[in-house]
Amino acid sequence: MNHRTPGNQPVTTFSEDQTKAFELLQSGENIFLTGGAGTGKSFVIREFLKEISSKTFPLLASTGSAAVLLGGRTFHSFFGLGIMEGGANATLERGRQNSRLLSRLRNIEGFIVDEVSMIPGIAMDVAETLTRFARQSELPWGGLRVIVVGDFAQLPPVQRFDAKGPRDWAFKSNAWTKSDFLWAPLKYNHRTDETNFIRHLHSIRDGIINNEVKDFLNSHLQDHNEDSSGTRLFPRRDQSENYNLKKLAEIDAEEIEIPSIYFGSEKHQEALMKSAPVPLSLKLKVGCEVLFLQNDPQKRWVNGTRGRVTEIHADKILVQKNRGREVQVDKTQFTMLDAEGQVLASVIQFPLTLGYSTTIHKSQGATLDELWCDLGALWEPGQAYVALSRLRSSQGLHILRWNTRSFITDPDVQSFYKQQN
Repeated sequence: MNHRTPGNQPVTTFSEDQTKAFELLQSGENIFLTGGAGTGKSFVIREFLKEISSKTFPLLASTGSAAVLLGGRTFHSFFGLGIMEGGANATLERGRQNSRLLSRLRNIEGFIVDEVSMIPGIAMDVAETLTRFARQSELPWGGLRVIVVGDFAQLPPVQRFDAKGPRDWAFKSNAWTKSDFLWAPLKYNHRTDETNFIRHLHSIRDGIINNEVKDFLNSHLQDHNEDSSGTRLFPRRDQSENYNLKKLAEIDAEEIEIPSIYFGSEKHQEALMKSAPVPLSLKLKVGCEVLFLQNDPQKRWVNGTRGRVTEIHADKILVQKNRGREVQVDKTQFTMLDAEGQVLASVIQFPLTLGYSTTIHKSQGATLDELWCDLGALWEPGQAYVALSRLRSSQGLHILRWNTRSFITDPDVQSFYKQQN
């Protein structure tokens, strides 16, 4: 279906559920845009962003890394939360004394939170309280419009290693209840059209590891073939980095090192180095496998597109896309913004990384044709689902091992979604 502008000119193609979600986004209500992996949440919100002003309706990310990729700000920085040192009351008191924060909250009409599943409930409550204080209104969020996007069945909020008890999901907060969100659920999977694969993914998302799912997982068990193509997904970053460098060393060609160029104060450069998707120095060889790190505005590639480097120049890299044409890749700029939306630091680099492996966490949002993964010892809710749901087709799935204990779902999340069905 085509969404149409007031001039009745089609501008993009939506599925039926995306059309309904887009209409809800235009309704002026508080909206929760949700859906499983591959249902097009990011696509719908990108189209909506074309119709609003980022100055009065900013896009906020759940983490610094996501903010750099989105070109936005983090939820915590925008609401002056920092790391919430001293707890909720101390954070509230600091916020009430922050004149720039209070002015910022008075001068917007609403905001969008991407990957809301990673925002702790306590952060939602403090932000909502501060907003009412700033706007001198007892309406939820001081009358601001709130749009949250995400899937609680995927990655959970960051939790201290010594924290005990149930996870502090955003939907358990008072702020969530007061927001009275209208649900905009997306159900159609645009990443794959395999009916059986989609059914198995739904079961895994819901924590149902029945005999049918077990048979599916067992049918994709395979000893690791390092000569085989496909991205390796690891649960930990050091595992991914070590594997990438190992595979690069096996290529008999000159290694080219391309330093990332940073701008900004030393303090902010250091902060950006921790959250930027690019390494301090990009190491490549002609013939090496790479992954694209962002969606191309010209639609030549998307986040997760895989290819092989054919030429390396100072100002451009040529990449032969897997199952696609050769493309020229130019350097791009990734920025870190302050709470006011001003650039604190930026880095210029090619939007590429070695493509032999990545982490499950970093793969969220990516689409892969083939992957190898070890599902033997995962520990986070949704990790196994995020890994498996990256694929266009189950034919590209190779499982090194799996364990039922790795397929973790949070009972609070399951109850939350069942209440809406």
